[in-house]
Amino acid sequence: MKTAQFFGAIALASVLSTGVYAQDKPQLAFVVNAASDFWKLAEAGMNAAQKELPGHALQFRYPAQGTAALQNALMDDLVAAGTDAIMISSVDPKTSIDAFNRIAAQVPLFTTDSDAPQSNRIAYIGSSNTAAGVQAGELAVKALPNGGTCMGFVGFLGADNAVERIAGFRQAVEGHGITLVDVRADDVDFARARANVDDVLVGNPEVDCMVGFYSYNPPMIYEALQAAGKLDSITVIAFDEDPVTLGAVRAGHFAGTVVQDPYQWGYQGMKLIAAYLEGDKSGVPADGLIIVPTKVIEKSSVDAFEAELRERIGK
Repeated sequence: MKTAQFFGAIALASVLSTGVYAQDKPQLAFVVNAASDFWKLAEAGMNAAQKELPGHALQFRYPAQGTAALQNALMDDLVAAGTDAIMISSVDPKTSIDAFNRIAAQVPLFTTDSDAPQSNRIAYIGSSNTAAGVQAGELAVKALPNGGTCMGFVGFLGADNAVERIAGFRQAVEGHGITLVDVRADDVDFARARANVDDVLVGNPEVDCMVGFYSYNPPMIYEALQAAGKLDSITVIAFDEDPVTLGAVRAGHFAGTVVQDPYQWGYQGMKLIAAYLEGDKSGVPADGLIIVPTKVIEKSSVDAFEAELRERIGK
C-alpha cells in the first residue's frame, strides 16, 4: 500500500517541521502491523471519530515493513514527536514486551487486533480471535460433512491473533474428521503467501481444504487455485472482507469468510483513548478486554455486508 512509503525519518521530520498535528491538541496514534487493504476500514473508523473529536489530532500509521523492530521504532518516533497515546496491533507480542512497556511508561498504550496481554497496555479492543477461529472451524464442518485435510496460511505464526484463530479452528473441527495438518507463514510477504499456496498444490495433493487466516491470504489462495484450475475442487475457508474474498464467496468458490469489525476498532478505540486522556477511565473494563464480535458471511449474506462496507468507506 502506498501509505507505507510515508514512514521513516523523512516523514517524521515533515510532521515536526510543518506542525501538521497542532501541539495544543492531544495527539492519538493508531499503529498497524503491516501495509494491507484490511486496515482501510479501521482508518475510516478513525476518521469518523476525528469528526467527533475536534479537540484531538488523530494519526493512522503503517510501519515501513511488517516487523516488530520497525513497529517498535515507529512508536519511539511517535513518542519523541509528542504523541500522547498509542493504539497498536502487535506484530509479535512475545518479543515486544520490553518495548511495549517502555512506551507504556511514557504514554497510555492500548492494543487492537493482536493483543500483548503480558505487557503494561491499558486495554485491548478488537475481536476474540479464538471465537473467530471457532466460527471458521464451524464453516469447515458445514462445508466438509465427510471430513477433510486442511492447510492453513497466515502472516505471523507467533502473533496472538494467529495463534488464537488456529487454536479455535482446531477446537471446532475436532471429532468431525477434519484435520488442519499445518499452517504456512509468510511474514506478510504477498509473493511468499502466493508461493506457499502453489507449493501446497504441488507437494500436498491430499489437501482438499485451505484456510486463509489473514486478510490477504484468501485472495492469494484464490489466485493460485484459479491458475491451477482447482477453484471448485478445494474447499476454502476465509477470514476478513477483501473484495476478492467476498467475490469468491458470492460466486460459491469459497465456503464463507469470518469477518471482524476494524471500523469499530478505529472508531471506538480512538474515542475510548480520548476519554481516557481526559480522565474518564470508565470505558476500560476490569479485565482490560473490549470485544467487538465477529460474524460469518456466506453467499446469502454477502450482498448486504458489502453494502454496509460501502457506506462506511464512503463509496
